[in-house]
Amino acid sequence: MLLPRLWLGKDCSSTPLRLSFEFSNFEPCNFKYYCIPDCDNDVPGVSVSTQDITSYDKTVNTGVTCIIPREDWYHKACYAGLFSFNGLGEMTGTHNVAESGLLHTPIVLTGSFGIGAAHQGILEYGARTIDRKFMALPVAAETYDGYLHDCASFAVTPKHVVEGLQKAKSGEVVEEGNKGGGCGMICHGFKGGNGSSSRLVQIPHSDETFTVACMVQANYGIMDGLRIAGVPVGRILAAEAERDKKRKKAKEDLEKAKEEKDGSIIVIIATDAPLLPHQLTRIAKRATVGLSRVGGVGYNMSGDIFLAFSTANEISINQSRPAEGVFISAVHRVEAVEDSALSWLFEGTADCVEEAIYNCLCMAETMEGLDGHKVEALPLQRVKEIMQEYGKSQMG
Repeated sequence: MLLPRLWLGKDCSSTPLRLSFEFSNFEPCNFKYYCIPDCDNDVPGVSVSTQDITSYDKTVNTGVTCIIPREDWYHKACYAGLFSFNGLGEMTGTHNVAESGLLHTPIVLTGSFGIGAAHQGILEYGARTIDRKFMALPVAAETYDGYLHDCASFAVTPKHVVEGLQKAKSGEVVEEGNKGGGCGMICHGFKGGNGSSSRLVQIPHSDETFTVACMVQANYGIMDGLRIAGVPVGRILAAEAERDKKRKKAKEDLEKAKEEKDGSIIVIIATDAPLLPHQLTRIAKRATVGLSRVGGVGYNMSGDIFLAFSTANEISINQSRPAEGVFISAVHRVEAVEDSALSWLFEGTADCVEEAIYNCLCMAETMEGLDGHKVEALPLQRVKEIMQEYGKSQMG
């Protein structure tokens, strides 16, 4: 069985630093991307783009990540489900998704002060590309990037979102780390941001194989809590930081700021498994398992909100209607996986979320931002040494 490899970023010669260890029973979809050009096994039709918004003086560090669930998202809805692990955050449009079980809008991830622009941008995009009478309840989600970014600059505009949705493509490599909505995010005391992963899930005693993929915008957690494949990497790195005055001061300043306005994590899960809304809600809940493996516990001030959708069934909506007063019964015939087969999809989801957070941390780069605040990237070489010391990795 091909087991996932965790690629720990790149060194100065662009040579990947690689760890190889077993933490999944399922194969990745060729590599760790949400949508990848040479991987036919990722969820087909899901389009993604990232757009960074930065300034020369380093005070602006934000962006938008745009996800389109399928090409004809307005007329052919996806079944969807939600879970709020700790709800001190915002994801708009969730009442509609919870009530109808349907997702028929793009999804935009951004910083807290950009969520209004993200909401308006989705509406503007629909008005331009579908109809001026277009109506939807957009799904826009946020995490707080105010430690590295001047939120009061209101740098995100509806134009950024429209442009991001226009350039979103299926089969494009998803940029990770300091990209898109994850540009200014911090995860476990290190530079965070975007991360993605996918799994092929074969259902035992059947010929069915489904894909589960996820995108995270990770902006949560403390250094001491970080674990990689069960190894207390964060605790070791935190102890080392305590012995260095400069690193200790930076760690204390960051932790104080996070206590006042703690971060969050948004998880978007896509699958081609035919699932009903209540089943997708159960899938969304399993993001918590992957999050907890890395060290997320849902702190009081954290907004940990997860959305899962399936592209398998196409639910016709917003179609032209007959003359008023004429009733036509509409029946949708759909497929659905038996509940007894969900356990393997639950496991694949947990693995995806776990690895997506690893990928976010490993691809992010050190950033200096607002008020001279500096957040270091995860020290990949040191992490590799720690993992080897614990006997969890082999040279790849």
